Amino acid sequence: MIRVPSVRLIDENNQQVGIIDTRDALQKARDAGMDLVEVAPQSSPPVCRIMDFGKWMYQQRKKEQKAKAHRHETELKEIRIRTPKIGEHDLGIKIQRARDFLGRGDRVQFTLRFRGRELAHIDEGQKVFQTIRTSLEDISKVDQHYRFEGRRMTMTLAPGVAPAKAAKPAGEPAKPAPSSGAARSDPAASAETGAAS
Repeated sequence: MIRVPSVRLIDENNQQVGIIDTRDALQKARDAGMDLVEVAPQSSPPVCRIMDFGKWMYQQRKKEQKAKAHRHETELKEIRIRTPKIGEHDLGIKIQRARDFLGRGDRVQFTLRFRGRELAHIDEGQKVFQTIRTSLEDISKVDQHYRFEGRRMTMTLAPGVAPAKAAKPAGEPAKPAPSSGAARSDPAASAETGAAS
């Protein structure tokens, strides 16, 4: 309910009507079959617009739903490794699974459990984590280095690309081109090839 005597009115075509009496603005909205909505109550006089408020609310809800559907909330995924004596193929499968999680934007926590006499060989667990880190360094960065908690060792990786790896492939094809162009423009090289034929 608008309780001020006059308002600045914007009609249904987004044209400024000017400052008019509130009753006249309500009558114009009724004649258009729409609502009179106060869009800037802080200004003096308040700004009101003639619009279909139900349709506007529906469009706002649709925009929010669309934005929510496209937004990915980052989760922490855990990959458990039962023993530091894990086989190469089994470790490869766990690394591929982590690669999928990191590709979706999730963080990955590796948990390695030590049982019995395995606690005497913590270095084996560190080697496993080093293998994981080097295998995934192209798409991830270490969020938390490995640490030991009771009988478990954990390490967390977060999605991220190392800039040195991304710059290397782009620079390699450009290097051979100048050297081959320099050989063509060298008059001594062209004279030797001409003399040989």
